[in-house]
Amino acid sequence: MDKQTIRLLKKEIIASGTMAFTFTKPDGFDYKPGQSIDLTLINPPETDAEGNTRAFSLTSAPRENTIGIATRMRDTAFKRVLKNSDINSEFEFAGPFGSFTLHNNASRPAVFLVGGIGITPFFSILKNAAAEKLTHKIFLFYSNRKPEDSAFLNELSALQTEIQDFTLIASMTEMENSLQNWNGETGFITKEMILKYAGDLTNAVCYSAGPPQMVAAMRKILNGIGVNDDDIRTEEFSGY
Repeated sequence: MDKQTIRLLKKEIIASGTMAFTFTKPDGFDYKPGQSIDLTLINPPETDAEGNTRAFSLTSAPRENTIGIATRMRDTAFKRVLKNSDINSEFEFAGPFGSFTLHNNASRPAVFLVGGIGITPFFSILKNAAAEKLTHKIFLFYSNRKPEDSAFLNELSALQTEIQDFTLIASMTEMENSLQNWNGETGFITKEMILKYAGDLTNAVCYSAGPPQMVAAMRKILNGIGVNDDDIRTEEFSGY
């Protein structure tokens, strides 16, 4: 697939150790919410064995006139160059890629089980659901260590008023290390938590993204509840 050139428009810290980057959107570039791109550094000042290209889920929605990504900022050559890039710096990208997208049948509920930066494709999906006035019943279970680590938490909360039938269940696993107050759920996402909010999953399509161990644990829970593997879609986010 041919690569296209884009320019960096904005960079910002959106959570502890997490940054968002906004780029120009090429004319004619179309994608589905939940898809990803491969972003490539052009003549970077440093590189390492991992190379100059990384895959990122798009956090923007197709109606937006820019494209965005968000990532945990590991201390790698790629992330250092990205973090220190000047506004208007040029990058190459290819895509879109992937089929981690919302099912079309709005009569089937969607259950999102998400850990950490795995939120990125769902942020795109949910912003699009608001823009397109989709009628899917959607539950988002979003697990982080603490509120400070939770990318897009405020924006996701606000989307509950914009999407017809959307419930956010955010849960924190290490509130003893937090400097903020939290009145929501605590602990890891469990079978009991899922059933408490989402109820019967017989007709649901379930999606999980996050660290590989978390995704595997969610699949095991869903299988235990009786969800068929055909109705479970996963994406692992490793090597943040």
